[in-house]
Amino acid sequence: MDSPIQEIKERLDIVDVISSYIKLQKTGANYRALCPFHSEQKPSFFVSPTRQLWRCFGCGKGGDIFAFVQEIEGVEFGDALRILAQRAGVELQRQDPQTQSQRKRFYEICEVAAKFYEKQLQEGKNGRKAKEYLLKRGITEESIEKWRIGFAPNLWNSLSQFLKEKGFSVGEIKRAGLLLENKEGKVYDRFRSRIIFPIFDLNSQVIGFGGRFFGSKKEEEKNLAKYLNIPNTLLYNKSKVLYGLDKAKVPIRKKDSCILVEGYTDVILSHQAGVENVVATSGTALTTPQLTILKRYSNNLITAFDMDIAGDSATTRGINLAQAQGFDIKVAVLPEGNDPADVVVEDEKKWIQIVEQARSILAFYFEKAFSKYDKEEIEDKKKIAAMLLPVIARIQNKIEQSHWTKELAFSSGVAEDKVEEELKKYTALDTKAEEPQEEELNKGQTPKTRQQVIEERIFVILLNFPKILEELTEAEMQFFSEKSKAILKEFKKHKENFASQYSNFSLTENQKQFLDKLALKGEAEKTTGEIDGPKEFSVCLKELSLLSKRLQLRNLAEKIKKAEHGGDTEALQELSRQFNELTKTLLKQ
Repeated sequence: MDSPIQEIKERLDIVDVISSYIKLQKTGANYRALCPFHSEQKPSFFVSPTRQLWRCFGCGKGGDIFAFVQEIEGVEFGDALRILAQRAGVELQRQDPQTQSQRKRFYEICEVAAKFYEKQLQEGKNGRKAKEYLLKRGITEESIEKWRIGFAPNLWNSLSQFLKEKGFSVGEIKRAGLLLENKEGKVYDRFRSRIIFPIFDLNSQVIGFGGRFFGSKKEEEKNLAKYLNIPNTLLYNKSKVLYGLDKAKVPIRKKDSCILVEGYTDVILSHQAGVENVVATSGTALTTPQLTILKRYSNNLITAFDMDIAGDSATTRGINLAQAQGFDIKVAVLPEGNDPADVVVEDEKKWIQIVEQARSILAFYFEKAFSKYDKEEIEDKKKIAAMLLPVIARIQNKIEQSHWTKELAFSSGVAEDKVEEELKKYTALDTKAEEPQEEELNKGQTPKTRQQVIEERIFVILLNFPKILEELTEAEMQFFSEKSKAILKEFKKHKENFASQYSNFSLTENQKQFLDKLALKGEAEKTTGEIDGPKEFSVCLKELSLLSKRLQLRNLAEKIKKAEHGGDTEALQELSRQFNELTKTLLKQ
């Protein structure tokens, strides 16, 4: 019987798995993308469907589907196994609770808690009232089920008691963010008398909760927070999570745009209206980790919340950060005092129209600035410039920046060179990651020798231009290291099909992985026309020959020293003769 790992690999295709996280572009037999693990301008991340492998030739990371999920989700192998098993429909043998990872226990706590809250919404007295409220707000039964909306009763320990009965300790429940502790050391449920919105990871697993207060007027008078979220936990980090992304990631990729809203109900009702490329920031500023995740799916953002051009709100700072990171941003202008949920409830078609008519954020900012101030007044001209120049300075594309500089000059009636002069005073926000240098990307890795680099290059060429193997003589094979010779000898046994079927040869797993990496590198270069096989092979072989002879010279020099020290005249003469002949050969090359 196949192991769960093998069964998962057989059921899942690496292209499908990786494309659910990042946008892949077909190139020849493979796929490529901008690497999600380091900042780059040109795609160096490649996926091979035939080998079921991925590799970035910029940062050097690579492997199979498990390695990818570990890297992108930031989890250990066991968690990656569980995530992919769930996706593949493979049942893993249940472990003894004492040996389960803490992370897995947290997932279980969140799942059990979500089911508890769901049941309370459907069956509890106050829960049914909360459900009636949701239905009146326009959220359908289907959406309640899809988004797993629940209710926390107005009791001090209803959830914690239920979880303890299911085998979870008070410490675990507390660390999962579901318990609070007062000054006297007493613990109680974090959520009470609240409509509960489970928060999901990219695989639709519950990792946290948000709660909207729903109680009596007497309770409202206590000035309780309208919305309450769990704190950061082992699973949940508010700076990395976007509500609804698990359900929106495919629509975002299809539409090549992501609509940003503020609240849970905005997301739910928008999805309900058929506009599904929507996620919520949950009232917080956009963060660099969130933007990094969004960039996997699209470079286009549409904001659907209040944009205060002159403000210093968290929302505005987040949008500034997105602009500085090169996102193309548009603004969906909502009726004053309304949020997306209000618009959807009133008229779904109106919401769709608002999204379709979203305008460039620069056009929006220009309209706001010139409607607020009088461009004929000197002081107002300065205020307009002070509002718009920082925005223009953040534009990464110089052509687009030049366009808006001209537009500001024209609209304000100021000479263009003067506007450009003022623009120089503003520097783009220091938010764009610098392109990492190769030595930084490979930091911590053992540097390769010149011999290793050349031999790897030769294998890249041989795997992509198999006929060249016929030109390699036995004498030339002596230039290679023992590790490479072993592979070449195996290649020689299978001249006809070594490039495509080396996985069946008598090679170690390390040797096969080594060849997989180099074969994919060659395929990637062939698609961009960066590889000239025969010519490069000749150059590499010549360089390998030189390295081999230089090594021989060093060895002879050592032997000559020993012969001199030992007074062995006969050996000294023979070694000197060999040294001189080899030196002459090198000078001719």
